[in-house]
Amino acid sequence: VPANNAQESFTDSDSRIMRHGGGHYEYSYNCQAAVDRESRMVVGVMVSNCAADAVHLIPVVDAVEATMGRQAKTVLADAGYRSEENFKHLEEAKIHPIVALGREDKVVDIDTKKRPYTELMRKRMASAPGRTAYKERKWIVEPVFGWAKRILGFRQMSMRGLPKAKAEGSLVCTVLNLKRMHVMRAAMA
Repeated sequence: VPANNAQESFTDSDSRIMRHGGGHYEYSYNCQAAVDRESRMVVGVMVSNCAADAVHLIPVVDAVEATMGRQAKTVLADAGYRSEENFKHLEEAKIHPIVALGREDKVVDIDTKKRPYTELMRKRMASAPGRTAYKERKWIVEPVFGWAKRILGFRQMSMRGLPKAKAEGSLVCTVLNLKRMHVMRAAMA
């Protein structure tokens, strides 16, 4: 008999409990995608069993470099990817991060001595160019997840185990890229 606080799935021991829309919890995997601004192709993908997004930002940025053969110039990300370590890493790598610190109308109190990179991000997000760039995130990356969920019907993994979930996530992104290539090719004809 499992302990009352046990959180291991009997059908997929690699999956973890994660919060979903509407506030309910399910055993899941966390899928991340990096999308190229110009082509809107998925250029970096990551699937893990860690619910927190912030720990995935740098590995996804590294995946983009592995895919493209060059590092990203700018990274747009929502508040889930906020962390002093992420900001520091990206700034030191000469990658321009634009990452929300919270809701737009919420004032963020920052200890500038302990979190100088977060303070830099606050200033960047308060600027007109920063706000304009951040708004682009909605039409760059969000449609990818919308297509996966609405058009492909991909709302959960059908395979069990993290290695198979990673392969399935990569396959879904490949399908999305093929669809995008088809649209781009038709537009050029």
